[in-house]
Amino acid sequence: MRISVIIPVYNEQDTVSETIRRVRSSPVDKEIIVVDDASSDETAAIVAGLVGADLKLVRQTRNQGKGAAIRRGLLEATGDIVLIQDADLEYDPADYPALIAPIVAGKAAVVYGTRAPRFRGMRWPHRLFNRIAALLASLLYRAHITDEATCYKVFRAEVLRDIPLKCERFEFCPEVTAKVRKRGIEILEVPISYQARSIGAGKKIRWWDGVIALWMLIKYRFTD
Repeated sequence: MRISVIIPVYNEQDTVSETIRRVRSSPVDKEIIVVDDASSDETAAIVAGLVGADLKLVRQTRNQGKGAAIRRGLLEATGDIVLIQDADLEYDPADYPALIAPIVAGKAAVVYGTRAPRFRGMRWPHRLFNRIAALLASLLYRAHITDEATCYKVFRAEVLRDIPLKCERFEFCPEVTAKVRKRGIEILEVPISYQARSIGAGKKIRWWDGVIALWMLIKYRFTD
């Protein structure tokens, strides 16, 4: 089964090249779709220099957010499996074989890579949010997951395409979690490695994004 790796990226000139190198090194059959969300630095130029048979660059004309970039990348995806990859080096593509194994084996249609229980290097406010989000998802949707906000979300392509996503920014995570569970699809978790980075090092999610994410989990319990 072929994987479509969607990499939404915004102003990651210091890490995007190494991210792509690591993704290319992962021993799975894949295509790489980088969606540049109107970066104001050299990110798009760096990716353009790496384009090849396995890598496509899509450029947004204006900055719209991570969720919008993922939705744009999904339009380009041709693989059997869709995997979301951040470009900040917090997540390791060496985990791809473990992440896709349950889908390839027919044991799952959706897999999340869980950073729990240690969330290595993560600041306590982010750890607290992650625990609250996982608890809320489990209470509202019987998700039984430990890491709702993880970047590593993997789907059978047809499952993700069947979900009417509306997300623009970081609310992709709660929206897709809610809508997957409301369709009765189980979410299987696989342990992954993780190395957090700080806001000073370029981390873009802020506290208000966490508040919005929790609200989205509540909102989508009662609407689609």
